[in-house]
Amino acid sequence: MRGRVIVVGSVNIDLVVSAPRLPQPGETVTGGRFAQHDGGKGGNQAVAAARLGAATILVAAIGRDDYGRQARTALEEDRVATDEFIVDEAEPTGVALIVVDRTGENLIAVASGANAALSPAHLRAAFGRLRPTGDDIVLVGHEIPTATAREALRLGWEAGGRTILNPAPAEGIDRSVFGLAGVITPNRHELAVLVAADGRGLGRRGAAPADPMAAARTLLERNAEGDGAGAVLVTLSSAGALLVRRDAEPLEIPAPAVEAVDSVGAGDALNGALAAGLADGLAIEDAARRAVAAASVTVTRPGARGGLPTGDDLERFISR
Repeated sequence: MRGRVIVVGSVNIDLVVSAPRLPQPGETVTGGRFAQHDGGKGGNQAVAAARLGAATILVAAIGRDDYGRQARTALEEDRVATDEFIVDEAEPTGVALIVVDRTGENLIAVASGANAALSPAHLRAAFGRLRPTGDDIVLVGHEIPTATAREALRLGWEAGGRTILNPAPAEGIDRSVFGLAGVITPNRHELAVLVAADGRGLGRRGAAPADPMAAARTLLERNAEGDGAGAVLVTLSSAGALLVRRDAEPLEIPAPAVEAVDSVGAGDALNGALAAGLADGLAIEDAARRAVAAASVTVTRPGARGGLPTGDDLERFISR
């Protein structure tokens, strides 16, 4: 590949219960099955890019505990470079509690732990060593402090690299943050939060916008620092994705029909594959199509990371 993928984000251990259905508030649902997986959006996205052949570096924080050692070993086995990890002495490695129903829908609660200790100062030191270039892709998630995510985008932009922001979760992100991203990759809910924070009046906070295309366009307006986003890739679950660009016609990307087993990790597969495609020199529309295909493969397999496809897996899926 022409460039590297530098991921700035979270590392978690996922504790997953597969249940007959998702519980309502205050309700207990029995009959589930338990599994433990390596996770965290940053870790998953880094593995997604690495499995597709990208030279991938993850900048993240873990605790000095068994979960941290397990997480680091698993990433290195997938050829993700962990040289820029911070090992925090005070906080444990992050943990996500996940419930998945028989259709693949899920509920997730995260204890951030060491992820919250990743600071802008850590980012400046790491980027000083990594020295991103114009061929590199800097993919930033938001399971880390907002100030750290913003600094990662700023450093990537100033170095001439191309930046992607996955605003998950979207609370706390405004134009001062997403305006530094070349590409923004929200789902419908995250898009609604971003538009509400931007004061555009296109719907109430948390409600999916009636017109995602119009909502996405508001995020493309230029801002004072940098050029702002050039594209928004809105993920639409089983419907695929919508690519809205500042200087081109919108592009609807349908997802192929598959039998979903577990939707956890689908967004991470999309983001990692998008970054890998751009690092390989693909045009954004081609990288986005491959990213939707990668997400479609992922939902047919259990586990946020276990379902992520290799390059061969993805090529076979696309050829079918």
